[in-house]
Formats: sequence, structure tokens, C-alpha cells
Amino acid sequence: MRPDPYAWSADLETLVLVPGLLVAYAVALRVHPAPRRRVAAFLAGLGLVLAAFLTPLQSLSLHYLLSAHLLQNVVLAEWAPALCVLGLPPTLAASVAALPGFRTLTHPFLALLLWLGTYFVWHLPWAYDAALRHPGTLLHVEHACYFVSGCLLWWPLVHERPRRLSDGAKAVYLFGAFVLASPLGLLLSLLPSAIYDFYADAPRLWGLSALADQQIAGATMAAEQAVVFFAVCAFFFARFLAVEESREAFRATPGSR
Repeated sequence: MRPDPYAWSADLETLVLVPGLLVAYAVALRVHPAPRRRVAAFLAGLGLVLAAFLTPLQSLSLHYLLSAHLLQNVVLAEWAPALCVLGLPPTLAASVAALPGFRTLTHPFLALLLWLGTYFVWHLPWAYDAALRHPGTLLHVEHACYFVSGCLLWWPLVHERPRRLSDGAKAVYLFGAFVLASPLGLLLSLLPSAIYDFYADAPRLWGLSALADQQIAGATMAAEQAVVFFAVCAFFFARFLAVEESREAFRATPGSR
């Protein structure tokens, strides 16, 4: 009997992870108050996780469509971590940054390498298929890897502890993330055959072949990363230019030296 592709899910992972993070955040706010915009960002991050794993997207991902699964991965590895890290008040972030080893893990080079490694390793066919065939164990590990590495990726861009990056460095960092990650989505969209046996053997839905589903997944992933990373990159680059223009104007002012 085929699972209902439009069924809402009671995903245990999400029902444990999201309330746990919410309680921890609420407790931390009693010591480290945050403005409403940061609280809203954190709640939005958790809301995205709930939307990805409690809605029919979960059933589509586990039984039918690679494109649905890749959308979940993007939520866990990029969107939700960005919002959750943004939601941390600076004083709380400074306390977290003081933890042993955190300075090393959030070094831009290592953080980017861990995030890229997580994406590429879990998208190897044998790893991808194994995780989907063990949704109660290995798939949870995959999801945890995405979320943690995503938080490490965004940390140097959002917080000044344990190290402060200039706006120019942040723009270069994001551009590098896009350039190095984009081949994965492009490769999936251009391969001549479906590479994941799990989805090649899955029931077909909406008239999509396994190859068409893979092509849609890859193209969507590449387009999403282009929009998100370039938008944030442009933001930091614009700030960098504004600072440089201010410095030049100051230097050009008579009596500024």
C-alpha cells in the first residue's frame, strides 16, 4: 500500500528538536534579553523546520520525490540555521563563543569546509540511499549534520565573537560558499540518468520520471543558492563600499589629517 503523499506527519525528530530548542532559547533569554527582531528570527527558523517535517513535504520526501528531500535539506542546512543564529542576542552568542573549541569550529575556512563536506558527503548515492532506508537512525544523523554545519557556516557572518570579520571578508566568504557549493546542484540537474536508487524505485507522482525529479531538484537547489548567497553577499559588499566611501570622504576633508 502506497503512503499518502499528502499526509501530515508526526515526526518525532522535529517534535523533540524544536520544542527543546525553544525551551533552551526561552531560558537563555531570561539571562540574555533579545530585541523582538531577533526573537522573531529565531522563531521563524524553528517554524521553517516544522513546515519542512510536519507538513506533506515529509511524506513526499520519504517516499516519492528527491526534489522534496532536497528542499528539506536546504531548510536544515541554510535557511533555518541562518535565522536561528541571527536570533541569538550578542551577549548569548559571546557566551557560546567562549565554549572550548568553538573558536576553531567557527573559523571561516573550517566552517565553510565542514558545511561543504556535509553537503557533498551526504549527497553521495550510497550515503543518500542509506539514510533514506534508515529513517529512524541514519536520516536523523544526516539532518543533525546539516543543521549544525549550517549554524557554523552562518556564525562568522552574524556574530563578532569569537572573531570579527570585515564586511569585505564576509562578502568574499559568501561568494566562495556559492561558487564551491553550486556544482552539486548543477551536476544533479545535468546528469543523464537518476543516481539515487531509492527514488528511482519510488512510486511515480505527478507524471514525473526519476530523472525529471532529479533535474528539478538540482536546478532548484542551484537557483536557491544563487539567490540567497548573492543577496546576502550583495548586502555585505554594499556595506563594505559604503564604509570605504566614508573613509575616502574623511581623508579628502581639509584638516582631517
